Amino acid sequence: QVQLVESGGGLVQPGGSLRLSCAASRSIFSFNVMAWYRQAPGKQRELVAASNSGGATNYADAVKGRFTISTDNAKNTVYLQMNSLKPEDTAVYYCNLFRAPNTYWGQGTQVTVSL
Repeated sequence: QVQLVESGGGLVQPGGSLRLSCAASRSIFSFNVMAWYRQAPGKQRELVAASNSGGATNYADAVKGRFTISTDNAKNTVYLQMNSLKPEDTAVYYCNLFRAPNTYWGQGTQVTVSL
């Protein structure tokens, strides 16, 4: 079992930046995939960015070139650096760790992009 705690969300103006953090209660070294999802009001949860144990990354088209996923195994933490934020990035952002057959979710952190 592993607990995930996200932080770093908040209110930011369009064009601004935020860095989300996802702290795990134990080592993330052995997980196959580390990812960030988001869910906007009235919409389905969608994948934003993912990183696998080999270091490969994958991004949703809507965030390519603006968001960066990274990990710090020493701190058991996954990050999502978000730059050039847009109002359509407003959502609850969730951290997800996967190691077959188990998947773990954090409680989510709200990101609001507005003037």
